[in-house]
Amino acid sequence: MAAQQQFHFKPYNVGRWIVWGVYALMLLVAPLIWTSGLAQSMLTQMGIGIIACLAYNMLLGQGGMLSFGHALYSGFGAYLAIHTLNAAGAGRWNIPVSLIPLVGGVAGLFFAGLLGYVSTKKAGTTFAMITMGLGELVWSMSLMLPEFFGGEGGVSSNRVVGKPVLGISFGPQIQLYYLIAVYCFVCTGAMFALTRTPLGRMLNAVRDNPERVEFIGYDTRWVRYLAFMISGFFMGVSGGLGALNTEIVTAEVVGAARSGALLLFTFLGGATFFFGPIIGAVLMVIALVLLSELTKAWLLYLGLVFLFMVMYAPGGIASLIMMNLRVAAFGKLRKLWTSYLALALTAFTILVGGGAMVEMVYHLKLNEALGPQMNYMGASINAKGLDAWVGASFVLIIGAALFELARRQYAREWSEIQEEIEKEIKRREAL
Repeated sequence: MAAQQQFHFKPYNVGRWIVWGVYALMLLVAPLIWTSGLAQSMLTQMGIGIIACLAYNMLLGQGGMLSFGHALYSGFGAYLAIHTLNAAGAGRWNIPVSLIPLVGGVAGLFFAGLLGYVSTKKAGTTFAMITMGLGELVWSMSLMLPEFFGGEGGVSSNRVVGKPVLGISFGPQIQLYYLIAVYCFVCTGAMFALTRTPLGRMLNAVRDNPERVEFIGYDTRWVRYLAFMISGFFMGVSGGLGALNTEIVTAEVVGAARSGALLLFTFLGGATFFFGPIIGAVLMVIALVLLSELTKAWLLYLGLVFLFMVMYAPGGIASLIMMNLRVAAFGKLRKLWTSYLALALTAFTILVGGGAMVEMVYHLKLNEALGPQMNYMGASINAKGLDAWVGASFVLIIGAALFELARRQYAREWSEIQEEIEKEIKRREAL
């Protein structure tokens, strides 16, 4: 009697389908909820930033490679995309606007293959210094080769090329947003899929224990090089989308400031988690667009946030989310809400006092011609008045003292909850 044939079916990962469905739904309905021109412009920049930060995190978080010049490849992608757009507008090339970001991706892949062959020969600090040197080299060349880089004025174009197809010309911001949303979703999915491939797993192994990887017969340099080129491709795609969005590309796109922003916000979002750079990209646009409009001292505030994150939450915002999700999974999160409220209120008190002092200093240094009176959080204060400085100092000191008390109480409660969770885990394992 023939043996009965058995079939085994791998169950669907329902949670993953839900997460990706929610992600796609958010990209779809976001411009329908925030309909203003500013909001749609910010959403467009967020989509571009998500691709760039995820591509950068392929090096930093997944491969352990700290690059100080990775904006080069989005910059090269932007330049090649804008030149291709001009060629299409002049009738020399017959290429649809929707495919021009792929031209940027190919450009990023090419230059990442060229420059990455040199930089990935080394690892660690040496790799970081090589990328910084290459970044400065290309940035200096941008002013020496105006035929390609456009000099100080950059290269401009018009993204409305040819006749509209089905009424889509990519002239209106909403049409461009949905093009970027499609690229954002596809690129996010592709980069996530890469983390599940043997190359992605080997890249993690190279990050964690390169000696062990070489011992079992793999060339760590080639693993880094392949990851570097793939990252360069997605950086080029983001650069091409950025060229379509702004319709002008200047030397700023290959500058150190752009590379530094990628590093800063990828770290703030959480480089050790795949979704961390997505959070970082959203924060990057909010900081560069909104925060810079609210105060001239926004870089100071941003630096302080980065400092405190490095000191108290080196895993970024994503790590804080995952830690609290673990607590919530065991039904213990409700025990912490009073501590979180106390931390939030005391931190806000510190911000009010410290922010007042910072704004007064900036007002006296930059707006002295307007007089000592200034507006701060709806109140008119005298930046040269003793009472304003004493009051701000008092609020700052009281806020810092109360914050420290709240932090200690939170630390005790968090430690107790973690002990309870460990006991619960052991109890479940014993069943």
